[in-house]
Amino acid sequence: MPRRPGPGPRRPTIADIAERAGVSKGSVSYALNGNPGLSEPTRRRILAIAEEAGWRPNRAARALSASRAGACGLAVARPAHLLAYDPFFPKLISGIEAELSARQIALMLQMVDDVEAEMRALRRWWAERRVDGVLLVDLRVVDPRVPVVEQLGLPAVIVGGPGPTGKLPYFPGHDTQRIRQIVEHLVRLGHCRIDRVAGPAAFAHTQTRTRAFREALARAGAMGTALSTDYTTQAAAAATKKLVERCPVPTAIVYDNDMMAVAGLGVLQEASLAVPEDVSIVSLEDSILCEVVRPSLTASSWDVEAFGATAAHALVKLIDEAAGHHGVAGHHRVNDFTPDAAGPAEPTLVVRASTGPPPG
Repeated sequence: MPRRPGPGPRRPTIADIAERAGVSKGSVSYALNGNPGLSEPTRRRILAIAEEAGWRPNRAARALSASRAGACGLAVARPAHLLAYDPFFPKLISGIEAELSARQIALMLQMVDDVEAEMRALRRWWAERRVDGVLLVDLRVVDPRVPVVEQLGLPAVIVGGPGPTGKLPYFPGHDTQRIRQIVEHLVRLGHCRIDRVAGPAAFAHTQTRTRAFREALARAGAMGTALSTDYTTQAAAAATKKLVERCPVPTAIVYDNDMMAVAGLGVLQEASLAVPEDVSIVSLEDSILCEVVRPSLTASSWDVEAFGATAAHALVKLIDEAAGHHGVAGHHRVNDFTPDAAGPAEPTLVVRASTGPPPG
């Protein structure tokens, strides 16, 4: 009886190449798939070793890896302890999760230290096929994530904007409209000196708000400045102290979120300045905090959950389109992704006890 031929030589694997090259399996995957993230000498060395070893892609594995991960990613480059006190992100995540879970898609959420760590997470998720697409938050004025995502071919939607979005679709957060509503309300009350305690200047939405703030003041013939902070209550308190030590003292202060507004309220009260008799306060974000403090805070209210759900809907649509074209979908306007249900409602200014006419 003729003998059956024995098994042929074992196919070289990515692990074999990584061991010979002295690098991680992820680095080998980047090199073999042409992804960025490696120096050119390292890439060439890995490819040479793979060629020498006779490595060929496993078609079955490729077909398997091309299937859906069934998850979308969201990495947030902010300290985790801050999110515990910031109502915005829980609302945003709730809206995203509601939209994705209705489609049986998981949300992969990761807190990271900075944008560099976020980009490493995005590269890792995509190389390991752990997500089908990602949502990007806190767009920077100069944002390195945009070109990285485009180079990776990773479907992505920017939550917030506009800014340096490249070909990525984005969803602005009514920043200009909310600032205008606030300034117009204060001007109608008679305020001529309106200052603002803002978020980080590196964020694109902060610059959008600052531009709208200056334009609204100019139209009304009012004066004011904006001080940037890091969104913490400590920084907001310090900025408020600077404002009240100036001459003249502002008769109204706008804060970019509710936590900062509450911190500012405490500083004003410690300085024996009555709210709103001496200084009016407005928060750009509304929450239960604005309702329970005394005096209650006038705030801009908008449906953050619907905002998150709309962005998630757009990402799923983008992923579906990319899969249909075997690549990344092209540039889209925001309106191209309007869901079947109504999108986020227009913002409204909820007037409470913290605003009134200026003194005198």
